[in-house]
Formats: sequence, C-alpha cells, structure tokens
Amino acid sequence: MENQLICICGPTASGKTALSTALAKERGTEVISADSMQLYRGMDIGTAKPTEAEKQGIPHHLLDIRDPGEPFSVAQYVSLADACAQELLEEGKIPIVAGGTGLYMDALIECSDFPGNETDHTLRERFQRMAQEQGNEAVHEALRAVDPEGAERLHPNNLKRVIRALEVYYQTGMTLGELNARNKRPEPKYQAYKIGICPASREALYRRIDRRVEGMLREGLLDECMQLLEAGKLTGTAAQAIGYKELIPCIEGRESLESCMEKLKQHTRNYAKRQLTWLARDPGIHWLRYEEDTQLALLLQDSTAFLRSCGV
Repeated sequence: MENQLICICGPTASGKTALSTALAKERGTEVISADSMQLYRGMDIGTAKPTEAEKQGIPHHLLDIRDPGEPFSVAQYVSLADACAQELLEEGKIPIVAGGTGLYMDALIECSDFPGNETDHTLRERFQRMAQEQGNEAVHEALRAVDPEGAERLHPNNLKRVIRALEVYYQTGMTLGELNARNKRPEPKYQAYKIGICPASREALYRRIDRRVEGMLREGLLDECMQLLEAGKLTGTAAQAIGYKELIPCIEGRESLESCMEKLKQHTRNYAKRQLTWLARDPGIHWLRYEEDTQLALLLQDSTAFLRSCGV
C-alpha cells in the first residue's frame, strides 16, 4: 500500500481523540499518538490520555512507552511511529495519526534524518551553565565562532535554538544549516491527509478547556500529581508538562488549589494558542470548525467526505 497517513490535528480540548477513534472504527484501522506527554506512563489525567472507554476497542499506539523523566527525542518518536505506520500499511490499513504535538506529526510525515545525539545532554548542560554564569550573549558568541550564519539567524535570547545549533556542530562537525541541506528529502515520505478540528470561536474553545481542567480535578488530577511528585518522577521533560507543574505549589502548601487551577486553565489556553499558530502555517489542513452543539456524527461525516474527495 502507498505511504499514506490520515492526520487529525487541532488545539488541546478540541475533540481530536473522539474524532480519530470514530474515524478509525469506521475505516477499520488504528491510531498512532502524536503527543509528547501521553507517551509517559502514569501521566494519565493531566495529559488527557484516552481511557479504555474512549478508545472503544481501537488500538492506540505510542502511549505509555516511557517512564516520566526518561529522555525521549523527536528522532526516537519518528523511528517508532514510522515502524508502526509501516506495519499497519502492510496490513492494508491507513494509519490515523492524532495528537497535539505538531512537531511530532510533521517530523513523521517528512521522516527526515535528525542530526546529532538528542539524548546526550552533556553539551546542552555545559552551554546552559555558561548562559547562567556568563549570560546568553556568551553562548551566542560561542555559536558565532563556529557558525556565523547560524548566529546571524538566531537572537541571543533564543537560547534553546542557539544551544541546539552548538550541539549539532560539536556532535557532527557541521553547522545545522549544512546538515539540514544534506539531509533534506526531495519530498515527504508520507502522503498526509490532514484534518484540523476546532470550535468555530476562540471563546468556545476556552470554555471547553475550562471544563476539561475542572473535569481533570474531579477525576483525581491532584492525587496523580502528588503520587508522581512523591515518587520523584516529575523530572526532565515531564516536569514541564502542563497539568502538573501548576499544581506543585498547591501540593507544597505555597498556593491555594483555586489559584493553581486558574493558572492551569490560563496555561492551557496559552498552549492552545501556540498550537493554532503552528497549524496556521500549513495550508494543507482541511479544517472542521464546529459550533458548540455540533454532534460527533456530523464531524465524522464531514471527515469521511473530505477523505473520499481525496480518493482515500
């Protein structure tokens, strides 16, 4: 079967899980997660990981594959997701990729090589210490010394990307620009049929986010966060997960639960904005912008019609 993917994207709390599961059920296929936090075991409520009931018997891949705090890179995701997609395609199934991490989804579609060792943090920690002790400008000058063009493109305060460019240089001997040019594929590996899902108004999306956060609290989010914290598992990338870092001040007795929950709602809304900004640059997404009373059956019908128009 041709390398094809059906991609369900959209901001958090927009309904990706329900639509992707319904579509997978209708088409007799399976779902591959594209979520950078749902891959961690034990981080269930705060990441809105689909429950067994929500999965409706449909296999969902790349959930619960790492312990919190364990390093995990985009390159590792692509390797695992690509292998999973190929297995499904060999079975005659077009995989449905669903999730809110746009970088993961785009990287899978492209299947480009990733330079350097993303799980070796020695260089990263070295340059992070330099930034703390000498300032961002010192790190930027270190990049300018080995990659003047890269330094010209990056602002000194864009520390994460400056450090990444330095990592690539010292791990591979080439600038990030040189490696990108060498590794660039003439075309993506997968033909992706992208369906975006989002409420028609920003206010409706925010109401859905607020309801989700309140529901998470009722389902035991505070206890889940406390257990992870007490077990020492909220480290590394997992420590930055929205839904957990906001509750730590409450657990430690520094802030009220009400204050922490308001921060969680605000941070989730901010995250949804960033997701929409990322997706807005892709003209290939077929958007389903729905009203609050729209039924899932109608969204499924519209998705099916779009895929049929694409010959899928």
